[in-house]
Amino acid sequence: MGAAAVGRPGYASGVPDSRPDSRPDSRRRRLRRLRPAPLIPTRLARSPWLRAGLLAVAVGLAVYGLASQWTQVHAALAKLAAYDVAGAAVCVLAGLGSMLLAWRALLADLGSPLPLRAAIRVMFIGQLGKYVPGAVWALAAQVELARDYDIPRRRSATASLVGMATTLVVALIAAGVMLPLTEAHAARHYWWVLAITPLAVVCLHPTIIEFGLNLALRVLRQPPLEESVSGAGMARALAWTTLGWLCFGAHAWFLISVFAGASPHVFALSLGGYALAWSVGFLIIFFPGGIGPREIALVAVLAPVMSSASALVVALASRVVMTIGDLFWAGIGLAIGRARGSRGPTLPASSADRQPTTAQHPTP
Repeated sequence: MGAAAVGRPGYASGVPDSRPDSRPDSRRRRLRRLRPAPLIPTRLARSPWLRAGLLAVAVGLAVYGLASQWTQVHAALAKLAAYDVAGAAVCVLAGLGSMLLAWRALLADLGSPLPLRAAIRVMFIGQLGKYVPGAVWALAAQVELARDYDIPRRRSATASLVGMATTLVVALIAAGVMLPLTEAHAARHYWWVLAITPLAVVCLHPTIIEFGLNLALRVLRQPPLEESVSGAGMARALAWTTLGWLCFGAHAWFLISVFAGASPHVFALSLGGYALAWSVGFLIIFFPGGIGPREIALVAVLAPVMSSASALVVALASRVVMTIGDLFWAGIGLAIGRARGSRGPTLPASSADRQPTTAQHPTP
């Protein structure tokens, strides 16, 4: 009687059933409590309109970032020769391409090799998410775009997280090595950057990177990384990432050398200063794309060698060139996506949630 009164099943004798309630609704509630929070918003996978809307917002915010500063941008560009800006832009495109190849190497090492054209589409369209306020949109967009090529979400998320960690660590090492070389007393001024350099070098080991990311994910109540990157895969990613940072340093050198000269010390300042400024913008996640903190940090680093007005010109010109680079590569990715869409889907819908050991990808 009592069991029936509260809706619990019982035996014919009237003794309540003490076994766990096996009704579907109760089981669903228990599973919902045990299921970890999703790493990304799953509605992105089911709503093409939402994905298109987020892309439009990201592009709009990037363009607004240029338009809202256009007076200062125009004044900055007027002080720079056209070949300086063109050289910086070419270096940015090369640097972004190197970072693409680093991410692609990590993804291949995890068991999902991706064709180059598909990698361009996934990475650079997703990368526009960094211009949307919030820390997860770029990662979420890349993960969902990778699903179009049958790459498991956790695998693409692992590659992206390891790639971001590697980019940050290499940037800190570049800052720690290069900034003390800029002048005789620079080591005293940047002692704190120099002090963290050995720690950053240790963090390049795949086991350390995996441990650090899993610890951060545990704090965020997210599942751990799918698997670890091998030593060979990390070495390939490090090589491409290092090349990318050399290109980014060269882009800064084209702009800084106009005001500070073209000596080797200026290249060390350009690479180390931009790497440090980028790291500051990356770590302060509340500002989309690091807009604001990166420029402030770069102006502070350049203050000993040029006026604040000239440093501001360099910072704004660098932001413009970097944004144009993001938009250029994203435009190529959109063109690749249209070409792929015109040929129709190549994957069955039922494959969306498989977790293959070695994923098979369509040719974009």
